[in-house]
Amino acid sequence: MKDDAAYIPTKYDSVFWIDVDRIVPNPYQPRKEFSEEGLRSLAESIRQYGVLQPLVVSRSEVEKEDGLASVYELIAGERRLRASRLAGLRQVPVVIRQGDNNLTKLELAIIENLQREDLNAIDRAKALQKLIDEFGISHAETAAKVGKSREWVSNSLRLLSLPEHMQSAIVGREISEGHARPLMSLNDRPLERETLFKEIILKRLPVRAAERIARSIAQERVHKHHRKSQEMVDIEKALTETLGTRVIIETNAEGGSLRIDFFSPEDLQQLVATLAAEQQAEEVAIEASEIFPNTTQLSSDPIPPAAPEEQEDDDLYSISSFSV
Repeated sequence: MKDDAAYIPTKYDSVFWIDVDRIVPNPYQPRKEFSEEGLRSLAESIRQYGVLQPLVVSRSEVEKEDGLASVYELIAGERRLRASRLAGLRQVPVVIRQGDNNLTKLELAIIENLQREDLNAIDRAKALQKLIDEFGISHAETAAKVGKSREWVSNSLRLLSLPEHMQSAIVGREISEGHARPLMSLNDRPLERETLFKEIILKRLPVRAAERIARSIAQERVHKHHRKSQEMVDIEKALTETLGTRVIIETNAEGGSLRIDFFSPEDLQQLVATLAAEQQAEEVAIEASEIFPNTTQLSSDPIPPAAPEEQEDDDLYSISSFSV
């Protein structure tokens, strides 16, 4: 049964049978996602073999109208509890821990979930962050508590630097944790990061392809600053921000080319409408004329496509339509 626990009962622990309705959830439970299919599979196993590993709970006394009553708060074993309810069990075996304060309960709940193999990367990172915040401990101390390396903890926490919608994509398994690494390498380039994110989703890019694109962007950045004037870099940045997609300007002795990436026919229509807007076209022409005084406007003559052997093996849509 796939349900690890930070606290493993031993033969010396007393096991009690408690009504499932008397067990309340752990308020410090960091796990937000439970697979319905996994719970159904575990419930079927419980129907056949019972709960093989006791749940871990704490007990407190609360005053009610008819006197004191015991309340059991779950520390470890939420999947077993949920599956037991699905299986129709009325009681489950538990081990009662005494004297734990709230921080200890939090630590146990977090560590239990961190030890699970199927915990998604974002919930894992949030659990680590909560452990650090609540206990005021370092990455190295956190690593020691969960049995991992300091680098593992630090790399997990870096996932929280991604925007919320990218984190949600990881939770929803639209992208993998491996895809997050090249995205995080572009944290200082949010527009490039967003463009790469769209590529990963729409084109179902494998991790290696995403890493290759991120490296090329980094190399292009270095190359750009060595070969392009600051004015040209500023125009490229302005176009990227205006159009909301990757824009690359390549210059040569006679002029150059302008590449604009898009990811669907709808994206293309929107880009064409934006580029056709008179006000934006004038702004781009004015900025270009400051760099090239002898040129009063941008030509719309298309640049002939490269020969097949010179084209990249990337099926990314792009526009190469303006020559200066």
